[in-house]
Amino acid sequence: MNILKKFQKGLTKTRQGLEQGLVQIFSGSRPAGPELLESVEEILIGADLGIVTTQQILARLKSNLKPGLGHKGPVDLPHLKAYLKQEFLNLFQGNNNSASSSGHSIPHTILMVGVNGVGKTTTIGKLSAQFRESGKKVLLAAGDTFRAAAIEQLRIWAQKTQCEVIMQQPGSDPSAVVFDAVVAAKTRGTEILIVDTAGRLHTKSNLMEELKKIKRVMSKALPGSPHEILLVLDATTGQNALSQARMFHEVLGVTGIVMAKLEGTAKGGILVAIVGELKIPVRYIGVGEGPDDLLEFSPEAFVDGLFT
Repeated sequence: MNILKKFQKGLTKTRQGLEQGLVQIFSGSRPAGPELLESVEEILIGADLGIVTTQQILARLKSNLKPGLGHKGPVDLPHLKAYLKQEFLNLFQGNNNSASSSGHSIPHTILMVGVNGVGKTTTIGKLSAQFRESGKKVLLAAGDTFRAAAIEQLRIWAQKTQCEVIMQQPGSDPSAVVFDAVVAAKTRGTEILIVDTAGRLHTKSNLMEELKKIKRVMSKALPGSPHEILLVLDATTGQNALSQARMFHEVLGVTGIVMAKLEGTAKGGILVAIVGELKIPVRYIGVGEGPDDLLEFSPEAFVDGLFT
């Protein structure tokens, strides 16, 4: 299955929601006016684009209505869909989805963060599998020391993907584990170091402070590290994902988003909302359970996946 088809399959529920809404408000053609804009607004908010991004799109739509889109005559569905597709693409303009180690010293360090239950450790496993497949030497760091199950889960992924893993006993200082991992990665000539962290509520300041400490420790062990801070979000949580992104970005300076579980929701528009409001690049999207279902983000493929 090619990349475009994977995006289309993973975005099926979101696309169906958008399509059904747009088709419903059109019966043939419709004059451009307040009622049309209100209907479009409901559809976009229903897809979880959020109020801010939706209002921005509607403001531009209202001021840029042209004859082809129905400035003085009727608006038709194909023209409106084409307009929305271009609006979404414009929001993703400049998105850098590269998570490669090029341009960075070895090891290339990736700090993975996110709240409980978003699939962070599974995402790490999928990433490590992809890096290994491309011939990279990968080391994993079990920085989630609060749960023995998390350490074991990462160990199993390391075994599956033939990666090395640095871990300590549950309850150990996570910063110490991460420091050891960075040192080990440097001495072993590791190309990619991926650091797992404990899932935490973004509203708990003490836990967020611990993440800041881990970031400082990594920088001390390897100046310029971490090279990437990837925030894993669960698409099914809708607007809550935007709140999480906002808080993690304020605390850590997130460099990229990994949006998991897009295949399970009709609210995939939340990704558009996050990029539109916070300007954080999207690195990967998850559209299934397998390692191959973690896709490098493509704005064109994503937008095409939202519209037929």
